Parts: sequence; structure tokens; C-alpha cells
Amino acid sequence: MNLPNKLTILRVVLIIPFVACMLMPGLGEAGVYASVAFFVVASLTDLLDGKIARKYNLVTNFGKFMDPLADKLLVAAALICLTANGKLGAWISIIIISREFIISGFRLVASDNGIVIAASYWGKFKTTFQMLMIVMLILDYGNKAYQICAQGVTYIALALTVISLVDYVVKNKGVLKEQK
Repeated sequence: MNLPNKLTILRVVLIIPFVACMLMPGLGEAGVYASVAFFVVASLTDLLDGKIARKYNLVTNFGKFMDPLADKLLVAAALICLTANGKLGAWISIIIISREFIISGFRLVASDNGIVIAASYWGKFKTTFQMLMIVMLILDYGNKAYQICAQGVTYIALALTVISLVDYVVKNKGVLKEQK
């Protein structure tokens, strides 16, 4: 197993202590900072595995399948924990997670037809803002300016989620046409 695939597996494994720190009662500030640390490290493995795989020609079918799945698992776990902790509205989590299911469905249909759909810039911006939103909501500093900033980042992440979905569907609508 190559290094990028090991990093992808590490990202999935890190979800366990991340969720434990998010949901285990009584951890206080230590749990908050541990959650952020696990989330940031897991997020960085996403950045690293792709760069390494492309640079050293280590792209594998396992990586093509597991890398986006690991990303979705990490973000979905974070959103569900934030919703459970009352830091994020369920409707926002539902929109973001739904977008991921829709895009995964598109990619599956495209793959069945021999089409590879690359990530767009909108998707990359969406991911960046989602990661920033998650970290800010976990930290949840009590001052008013921070709360306003976190709310702004949340709405930007939500808007980018919807924009990237629309962009993706419009650019790839041909994938859903009946094949002959």
C-alpha cells in the first residue's frame, strides 16, 4: 500500500478520536482543542495524499474510491457532531451532506459510462470554507465578533456548497442522459 493510500486510511481512522472528543461529555476545553487537532490533521492528510499521488504517479483505484469517501465521512461526522452539540442547524448539515450524496451519485453514473469528472474550483472553495467553518464552530469562542465571523463563514460555506452543486450539475448534466 502506497503512502497516499495510507494517508487516506489515516484520515478515516482519525474520525474515531475526533468524534469521541466532540461528543464525550466532561472533556471541556481539552476536548475542544483535541477535536480541532484531530480534524486539522485529518484535513491535512487530504491535501497531502492528492499532492503525493499526483507528483509521484501513485494514483490507484483504491485512492480514487477512498479519497473522496474519506473526505465525505470526515465532513459528515463533523457536521453531525456540531448539530448534536447545538452549534449548527440541522438544515445546514442536511444541505451540505445532501450535496455530497448528489455529487457522489453523479460520479458513480459518470464512472459507469467511462467518464471521469474532475473537481472544480467551486468545489475546492467549498471544501476550504467548510473546513474553516467546522474549525470555527468547534472552537466557538464566546465573543460577539467571533460569533459574527463564524456565522458569516458558515453562510459562505453553505452558499459555496449550493453554487458548487449547481455548477457541477450544469456542467455534467449529460452524464444523466440515457445511454444507447
